[in-house]
Amino acid sequence: MTADPQTVEESPRPTGTPLPSATLGGDSKGSVEQITLLLFITVPFLALAAAVPLAWGWGVSWLDLGLLVVMYYVGCHGITIGFHRYFTHGAFKAKRPLRITLAIMGSLAVEGPLVRWVADHRRHHKFSDAEGDPHSPWRYGETVPALLKGLWWAHIGWMFDEEQTPQHKYAPDLVKDPALRAVSRQFVLWTSVSLLLPPLIGGVATMSWQGALSAFFWGSLVRVALLHHVTWSINSICHAVGKRPFRSRDRSGNVWWLAILSCGESWHNLHHADPTSARHGVLRGQLDSSARLIRWFEKAGWAYDVRWPQASRIDARRKEETAQAA
Repeated sequence: MTADPQTVEESPRPTGTPLPSATLGGDSKGSVEQITLLLFITVPFLALAAAVPLAWGWGVSWLDLGLLVVMYYVGCHGITIGFHRYFTHGAFKAKRPLRITLAIMGSLAVEGPLVRWVADHRRHHKFSDAEGDPHSPWRYGETVPALLKGLWWAHIGWMFDEEQTPQHKYAPDLVKDPALRAVSRQFVLWTSVSLLLPPLIGGVATMSWQGALSAFFWGSLVRVALLHHVTWSINSICHAVGKRPFRSRDRSGNVWWLAILSCGESWHNLHHADPTSARHGVLRGQLDSSARLIRWFEKAGWAYDVRWPQASRIDARRKEETAQAA
C-alpha cells in the first residue's frame, strides 16, 4: 500500500499530463493558509491555558470529559495507526473500509491533510536530524541557545516555513488513490466535523446552548490543543532527549511520560531503528495502545500482513552496551 520513505522517487508521467492536486494547498502554503494555521494553533492553545483555572474553579462535567477523551483518542489513533504506521510506513495492510476509516479518523485530529502529513513525515525519515529534515530540533546546532531555538522550530515553527515537500515525490501512492486523495482534499470538511460534533452532542444531551458551548470548549478546543502539542512533542522532545537503547542514524529517543498520551508513539528510538514495525514499544512495560488496536484489527480480519517485531530483529538493533547489560 505504501512506499518505503527511503526509496520513494517521483513517479514518471506522460509529458503534458497534469498531476492531480493532492491537497487543497498543493505543495505551497499561501497567506490565507498561513493565517488559518496560526488561528488553529493559538485559539486552541489559549483554551488549553484557560482550562486549568476553569477546571480548578468550576470543574468539568463528566459529559465534557468523556467527549474530550473519546475524541482525543479517536484522532490520536487515527494519526498513530493510520497516518503514521499504515499510510507512511506500511506497517500492515488494511482492507478498504479500514483504510478509509483510518484516513478519516486521522483527519479528525486536525493536523493537516493526509497526503501532506505523509509526505512531510516520509521526508523527515529520509533526512532525520540532518539537512533536509523539515523539523529537526538540531537544525541550528548543539549549544543550549541553538537547541532551544531548534526545539521551537521542531515543535511549531517549521509549519510556517514555505512548503518544501513535493507530495508527488514523497507520497505518489496516496496521490494515485482517488479515495484517499478525496479524503485529503476534504480536510476542511473533516475539521468542521471534528470541531462541531462535540457541541452537537453536548447540546442535545443537555438540551441547552450552555451545554453545547461547554462541550465545544472541552471536547473541541482543549482536545485539539492537547493532541497537537503531544504530537508535536514527538518531533521536538523525542528528538532531543530520552533513552536510546537501539541503534538509529539520528537522535530519536524514548520518552516514557508521553507514551499514554501519544498512543505509543513516544517509544521513538525503536521506531527510527525499525520504521516499518507495527509496534513501537517493544521492551517490557512499554505501553503501546496503537499496537494493541492493530492486533485487534488483525484478529478481526481487517488488517493483515502486519510487520510485528521479531526478537532477532530487535536484538540486531540493540546498542552493544545495552545488549551486554541485558
